[in-house]
Amino acid sequence: MTLSKDASDATAAVHAGVYVDEQYHSVTTPIYTTSTFYFNGSGDPPPYDYTRCGNPTRQALQENINALEGGDQAFAVCSGVTAIHTVLLLLKSGDHVICGREIYGGSHRLFERVFSGLGIQFSFVDMFNVEDVAAAVRPETRMIWIETPTNPLLNIVDIQAVVALAQERGILTALDNTFMTPILQRPIEFGVDLVVYSTTKYLNGHSDVMGGAIVTRTADLSRRLDFLIGAIGVGSAPFDAWLVLRGIKTLPHRMKVHEQNAMAIVEFLKEHPMVKRVLYPGLSEHPCHELAKRQQKGFGGMLSCELDLEKLDLQRFFKALKYFKLSVSLGGVESLIQHPWSMSHAAMPKEARLAAGISKAIVRVSAGIEEVKDLIDDLKQALDTASIL
Repeated sequence: MTLSKDASDATAAVHAGVYVDEQYHSVTTPIYTTSTFYFNGSGDPPPYDYTRCGNPTRQALQENINALEGGDQAFAVCSGVTAIHTVLLLLKSGDHVICGREIYGGSHRLFERVFSGLGIQFSFVDMFNVEDVAAAVRPETRMIWIETPTNPLLNIVDIQAVVALAQERGILTALDNTFMTPILQRPIEFGVDLVVYSTTKYLNGHSDVMGGAIVTRTADLSRRLDFLIGAIGVGSAPFDAWLVLRGIKTLPHRMKVHEQNAMAIVEFLKEHPMVKRVLYPGLSEHPCHELAKRQQKGFGGMLSCELDLEKLDLQRFFKALKYFKLSVSLGGVESLIQHPWSMSHAAMPKEARLAAGISKAIVRVSAGIEEVKDLIDDLKQALDTASIL
């Protein structure tokens, strides 16, 4: 379906890419589970020939994501880490990548323990200081990897400043936009070359599928990624693509509730005596609050806090929770909580975690869409139960 140029996010999320059933006129996209498609004759191929290289259900999802993101093309792959992996395959041995000290633990592990062994070099710097990014540039620097807001400390990187530096030096930029989604942040509008998602998280939103996506800014990058994804066989399976496409239909509305609930939880935690500090860019006192307002359309459903481990038993706190599930994921309709030190960032060396500011006292919260009073009451009773005073 061709959308009007002024279609809202809510309209695009429901309609983009879905009308592909010309035979039966289904209002939802069918799941094309076939592995292959028949030819009318030799030299007369159908629109799709083999699902590894292309599939109508996957294509519908890709069109939907790209309508929200505003890039050249979107590509759906089998996980968020696969999306990161595929982007790095644009590089070659000897190339250099600049990235932040404070990034998702799975990204750090992939960079340091997989791609470093293939001859790609990485510099982990303070991405919040553009001068530090500029100082890390080498003649062989080919990519700057951006994560904003950062996971798990919710710091903000100045996208416009980093992109300006990269474009001046002829360096590609890639940005992990999983926390914000295209509803709250559109990196392509700032000139970012490649936008990466774990669609497992907010885009799907129901904690029932693994998926990833890459959105390109230019036709050249689209051609290169199209070849890579078909060659290495990492495209999203049809059923997985269908689940993500179904989830995106409610994304704009879910993000509003995630953010409303996150802000209410933040206000509660700010006043609690067992909480040392709350990390959320929506707070006016957050050092990156004004920057977040300039480059985001909202503050999202993710928050972190530093608990006072002299006043509470952390394991007792986690066990006492009823609605918040202790889990490494995020972005689902249910509220999740996790301990980055021992869970999502455990693969990072201890020194790297400490350098990034990740301590044993940091807890990350993914606010779901439940009734917020129930969530706050749950946190309150768990904190009371965990008290060691």
